[in-house]
Amino acid sequence: MIRIRTSAGNSRKAWLTAAGLTIPVAVGRGGIRPNKHEGDGGTPRGTFHPRKLWWRADRFPRPCTFLVTRAITLADAWCEDPSDRHYNRPIRVAHDHKGDRLQRKDHLYDFIVEIDHNTAPRIAGRGSAVFLHLARENFGPTAGCVAMTRRAMLRLLKNLGPDTRIMIG
Repeated sequence: MIRIRTSAGNSRKAWLTAAGLTIPVAVGRGGIRPNKHEGDGGTPRGTFHPRKLWWRADRFPRPCTFLVTRAITLADAWCEDPSDRHYNRPIRVAHDHKGDRLQRKDHLYDFIVEIDHNTAPRIAGRGSAVFLHLARENFGPTAGCVAMTRRAMLRLLKNLGPDTRIMIG
């Protein structure tokens, strides 16, 4: 089990605890919210499970994990349009397509753990692309994800599997 709780005095920072590991993480600029909506900057409160690890195979070898893995390609993106039938799902796009590409120039998406927020059923506008991913150097807030250092991510991945519960809030 992984537990993520807001840090005292700062709703944009939190602590992640799992298997004897306690690490600082960044959460959404809107803090942890019980009623997540697309674009609110909130990290959803609830219990989730990891679905898949996406990683930059051009930058790192495949990490040790019990999750299904997929190397990120230039064509990989995530649909954040509530009016699209592919909302909150991975999509493949042409190189000139705009959208939330998974292959970024910075390192935030070098490792992405896809979680099952708003997946069964998917409800338009209830939030999309909520991941565990790497943090900015200053641990600035995310758009709704949970972000950590690369070292912490690699330690976490070693014990992460599809049955792991991720409790946020």
